Amino acid sequence: MAEPVTLQFSAPKRGMPPTHFADLTPEERIARITDLGLPKFRADQVARHYYGRFEADPSTMTDLPVAARESITRELFPTLLSPVRSIETDDGSTTKSLWRLNDGTLLESVLMRYPDRATLCISSQAGCGMACPFCATGQAGLDRNLSASEIVDQVRAAAATMEAEGSRLSNIVFMGMGEPLANYKRVVSAVRQITQPSPQGFGISQRNVTVSTVGLAPAIRKLADENMSVRLAVSLHTPDDELRDTLVPINNRFTVQEVLDAARYYADKSGRRVSIEYALIRDINDQDWRADLLGKKLHKALGPKVHVNLIPLNPTPGSKWDASPKERQDEFVRRVIAQGVPCTVRDTRGQEIAAACGQLAAEEK
Repeated sequence: MAEPVTLQFSAPKRGMPPTHFADLTPEERIARITDLGLPKFRADQVARHYYGRFEADPSTMTDLPVAARESITRELFPTLLSPVRSIETDDGSTTKSLWRLNDGTLLESVLMRYPDRATLCISSQAGCGMACPFCATGQAGLDRNLSASEIVDQVRAAAATMEAEGSRLSNIVFMGMGEPLANYKRVVSAVRQITQPSPQGFGISQRNVTVSTVGLAPAIRKLADENMSVRLAVSLHTPDDELRDTLVPINNRFTVQEVLDAARYYADKSGRRVSIEYALIRDINDQDWRADLLGKKLHKALGPKVHVNLIPLNPTPGSKWDASPKERQDEFVRRVIAQGVPCTVRDTRGQEIAAACGQLAAEEK
């Protein structure tokens, strides 16, 4: 059992939004409903609308009395996400949405439709405090953590979209704006709501949920002790501490080896293979020797419980960082595989619509 940890990061600039239905436990919902003078079964009714029918407006919940709809709206359903704009690409199969929150903060989500699934990439913070220099969100800084309900409502909105299209949302990746494990408690609450069956959640399989991190080693161990089966994705980006101290500044606190040890702990506890995310950057981290070292370190630390997800960098406007050429990418993949570690290149969706995290929000600002 890992020791309890308290992680402290740069303070968000803004406060949290008003409490929403999805911020409360089932017991707290019943208490709030009865405080409104309503019978406790109304809490279950509302949950079935929100999680089962993807309705966020009590005025549409017609099996509730009109007076109850008004009081529940006032007390438990503050407006969370207001659409600013959406952009489509890939022949309409990819939709990037920009949302304005209750306090004016901006966040992004991306819905990607495939023949066999629909994946939503969601944000866990408005902005990010990790300061990775090649990331638009990291360079913008952290506005604030998202509430559990602001995370969950991204999923509800996408699930409603997919239902209207006659399909369903099947996969969730916490790879949007922010560092999920720096907003630990709310992210875990959101994961449980995403994966519990209705009326307590959306019923998406934990095995279809991926939580990404830049490598907060104590929080990775803490997540392992939650005994969930979500996939862990670690944004490593280089196998050596010297470069990683620059590319992923949190590496100054948690070294590559500490991160890989925590990842192994997670793999052993969850039974899931860990995904290593590696953004390939021209002349920075794409050398042959780094590919060889990456494969060796991963094979030693994780054995068969690892997979490398190579990401062609989606450069931000005006950035000095650029994607590696195709032949360099192919050689990097070959060398990692030669060390006995599976390695594939991520499907890059939406590059022409500023699909890299933070680009749409930066344009709006």
